[in-house]
Amino acid sequence: MSEEQKLQEFEKRIEAGDVIEPKDWMPEKYRKQLIRMMSQHAHSEYVGMLPEGNWITRAPSLRRKMTLLAKVQDEAGHGLYIYSATETLGADRHDLIQQLLNGTAKYSSIFNYPTLTWADIGTIGWLVDGAAIVNQTMLAKCSYGPYSRAMIRICKEENFHKKQGYEIIANLANGTEAQKKMAQDSINRWWWPSLMMFGPPDKDSPNSAELMKWKVKLKSNDELRQRFVDLTVPQAKAVNLTIPDPDLKFNEKAGHWEFGEINWDEFWQVVKGYGPMNKERMKVRNDAHDNGTWVREAALAYTKKREKLN
Repeated sequence: MSEEQKLQEFEKRIEAGDVIEPKDWMPEKYRKQLIRMMSQHAHSEYVGMLPEGNWITRAPSLRRKMTLLAKVQDEAGHGLYIYSATETLGADRHDLIQQLLNGTAKYSSIFNYPTLTWADIGTIGWLVDGAAIVNQTMLAKCSYGPYSRAMIRICKEENFHKKQGYEIIANLANGTEAQKKMAQDSINRWWWPSLMMFGPPDKDSPNSAELMKWKVKLKSNDELRQRFVDLTVPQAKAVNLTIPDPDLKFNEKAGHWEFGEINWDEFWQVVKGYGPMNKERMKVRNDAHDNGTWVREAALAYTKKREKLN
């Protein structure tokens, strides 16, 4: 069978809704797009531990410390699931991590914003993980089997994280005046970066059309962003907090919340490495990688010794 015939057969399978598995034939561009997208997702989980990790010791109660510690541990696991899934495509995990550490790979722009107060931990759980769920629920139905199956487990855990975050925000919103102000300030700072998480507008997204053609993505950036807004605005109203958007209004005819213009200049600045925390995030990750060298070397030496004994 010629390459052209293989491609035609592959596209028929995609159109029919078949799941592509690692040993199946696939176009090289499909494989490369998956590696790019999945590795960025894994990197985001890896870096995403940092904004919350430094609040574990400062959480206001033992219960909060335990749940936050468990959440950060979950994020590490999510990264491992997805790195493992990229290896089914022939990628080398060590190469992917090195690309992150040397700055040639991207991760979600949202993790380059600082966590200034305890309320930010709640807002991240509610808004950031909420946005992730909207996106990942679609990925759980994507055309590549290992990625879709990883998303099923990840989405279950992310739903728990969102509930944790919303509980924190709801408690603060119903607390003292100072606590309510803290919650509102946090939402004011995280709302727009959360909308940016879905990526640039469809007209400016260089990869979306191809990913949707191959059913890696089932909804466009703008469609997912709209769904997030529609889900989240009523949740904010339920705890008497305000979405920081003067243009926000409900379109009864369309059945959607209309929202204001996103500052895409800010988005691109953060993506290019000029966000509030870009340099610090990468420094922490590189330091951790360097400080863990002896652990990796010891584990490798132990493995080699075991292989010789066997």
